[in-house]
Amino acid sequence: MKTRITKLFGIKYPIVLPGMSWISTPELVAAVCNAGGIGWLATGPLSTKETEAAVKRIRELTKKPFGAGATLLMPGAKENAAVLMDMEVPVINVSLGKPDDIVKRVHGYGGKVIQTVINEKHALSAVGGGVDALQVTGYEAAAHGGKVANLCLIPSIRERVDVPIVAAGGFATGQGLAAALTLGADGVAMGTRLATTKESPVHERTLQAHLDAGVEDTLYSDRFDGLWCRVLKSKSAAKSIKSGMNLFRAAIVGPRIAKSLDLPLMKVMLGMLAQPDKMMTLAHMATAFDKIQAATEGGDYDKTGVQLIGQCCGLIHDIPTVKACIDQIVKEAKAAGLSTTEMLK
Repeated sequence: MKTRITKLFGIKYPIVLPGMSWISTPELVAAVCNAGGIGWLATGPLSTKETEAAVKRIRELTKKPFGAGATLLMPGAKENAAVLMDMEVPVINVSLGKPDDIVKRVHGYGGKVIQTVINEKHALSAVGGGVDALQVTGYEAAAHGGKVANLCLIPSIRERVDVPIVAAGGFATGQGLAAALTLGADGVAMGTRLATTKESPVHERTLQAHLDAGVEDTLYSDRFDGLWCRVLKSKSAAKSIKSGMNLFRAAIVGPRIAKSLDLPLMKVMLGMLAQPDKMMTLAHMATAFDKIQAATEGGDYDKTGVQLIGQCCGLIHDIPTVKACIDQIVKEAKAAGLSTTEMLK
C-alpha cells in the first residue's frame, strides 16, 4: 500500500498513531512502527530528561522510522522540541503553534515536519512555513478537532495545498482508510483505535468504556480545557464542562505541572503572563491535566476523570494487538477499494 505518506516517512502502511498524552508511550509507538505504520511519541507530560529517555527507549524497541510531538502552546514544549532535534528524531509533529525555526533545523539533519491543523487558514500558514505534510484534524476526532467533519474538511484542504495529508478523526476501520484516500488524504491517524489495543497503556476499565461507547457517546465543548475538545460522555465530563475553568484549581495544579516538567515555576508563570491571550487557555488546560491522567492511567473516567475519545469509539468492538489491528485495517481497506472499483465498472 503506497501513498505519498508512506514514501515521505519510509513506512509500509499509511497509518499513524497520533501523539496522545499518557497513551502514545515508547512501547505503543514502537508497536505501531513495527507493524508497518508510524507513531508520534507524546511529549506533553514529559520533562526534557523523560523525553530523552523515551526516545532512547523507542530506538531500543524498533529500528523503523518514528516521530514525536511538540505541542508548542504548552509549557516546556520548546525545550522538549530542542531535545528531539538534538537526538535527530526522524519526524516532528508540531501542533498549537508555528514551527518557525523547527522546520529549518529538522530539515538540516534530513528529518521531516508534519503540522497538525484544523482548518484551511492554518493549513495554508503551515505550508507557507515549509512543513512537509499536514495532519488535518476534523470534527470527529478525540480532543482538539475542528468544527468541520472530514468528509468536507479533507477535500477542501486538498484543493488548496499539494503536500501530503494525514486525515485524523473518525477513522478506525479499513473502510475509513479507503474513504480518506478517496477524499484526497494520503494516510490516516487512528488515535482511539490504536489506543484500544493490547499494547496500549490505557487502564483496562477505561478500555472497557471505549468498547461500551457508541458513536453518540461523546461530548464536544470548549469549556473543558479551553479549546474545542471531544471527550467520552460521563457524569464527570458533563460536570467539568458545566463548571468550566476553575482558577483556584489551576493555581493548585499549575505548580505541580511545572515540577513534573522539571521547569521553574517562575518561568512558567512569566511565560503565561507574557502571552495574555493564551493565559486563559493554559489555565483551562491546567485544570484538565489531572482529569485526563486519572481517566487514562487510573481508570477513573466517570467520577472525577475525563477521557479524550473520538466518535469512532462506536466502531471499535475488540482489543487486539497492534499488529493484528493494523493487518485487519489494511485487509479491509484493500477489500473496500476493490469493491468500489467493481461498482464503478
